[in-house]
Amino acid sequence: MARNIQSLERAAAMLRLLAGGERRLGLSDIASSLGLAKGTAHGILRTLQHEGFVEQDEASGRYQLGAELLRLGTTYLDVHELRARALVWTDDLARSSGESVHLGVLHQGGVLVVHHVFRPDDSRQVLEIGAMQPLHSTALGKVLAAYDPVARSQALEGERKALTDRTVYDAEGFEHVLDLTRARGYAADVEETWEGVAAIAAPIHDRRRMPVGAVGVTGAVERLCRGGELRPELIAAVRDCARAVSRDLGAGRF
Repeated sequence: MARNIQSLERAAAMLRLLAGGERRLGLSDIASSLGLAKGTAHGILRTLQHEGFVEQDEASGRYQLGAELLRLGTTYLDVHELRARALVWTDDLARSSGESVHLGVLHQGGVLVVHHVFRPDDSRQVLEIGAMQPLHSTALGKVLAAYDPVARSQALEGERKALTDRTVYDAEGFEHVLDLTRARGYAADVEETWEGVAAIAAPIHDRRRMPVGAVGVTGAVERLCRGGELRPELIAAVRDCARAVSRDLGAGRF
C-alpha cells in the first residue's frame, strides 16, 4: 500500500488551518496548532508562499491564504453545474431582497459556500466563497440536514455546540428543527450562529429530485425581521429562487 507523503499532508493541514478561524495566523500559532517545530512550519510556509498559495502580511508578519488558491478554486467552481445554473437567479435574489446571497453544498460535515453575491449597496463586504459553515445552526446547514439523509446523519453524529444563546444543539431539539424545516420548505437562522445576523434558506433539487444544495439570504436581524418575525416576502423570494434553480437542474415543477 502506498504511503502518504508527510510534507504534503502537513501543507494541506496548514492550508485548512488558514482557511478557518481568524484567517491570519502567526508562525508560532501555526506551528503550535499543527504540532510542528517552528523551522519545519516556516519551511512549508515559505514553499507555499513561493507558489502563491499563502501570503504574508508585511506589517504583522502573519500568514493568510493566497490568491493562487482562489484562482484554482474559482476554476473548479465555474464548472460546477449547480453554481453555473444558480448565477442568474442568485443575482436576481440579491437585487430583489437587498441582501447578500449564499449558495452552499454539503462538504466534510459542514456547508461549503460555493457562491456568494454581495449585498447590492456600497458597504464593504468580504467574499465568502470557500468558507465553511456549521450544519446545525445555519439556515443553509439546516436545509441540507433536513432534506439530505447524509447531511442529517453527519449533523446528528458530529459536534453541535452553542454558538449563541439561541443555538438549538440538543438532539431532540435539532430533530424538531429539521421536521419544521421540511414542513415549511425553508430554514431560518435568527442569531443562532452570529449575534445580530439572520438568514433564510431553501433546498435545491436536481432532476432526480435529490437535494444537491441550498440557497439563502443573510443580513442584519433588523432588516430580515419585522415585528420579531422573518419577513414573509423574503421567505417567498428565497423559496422562489430555490425552485427556479431546481427547475434549471431538471427537477421540473414542484
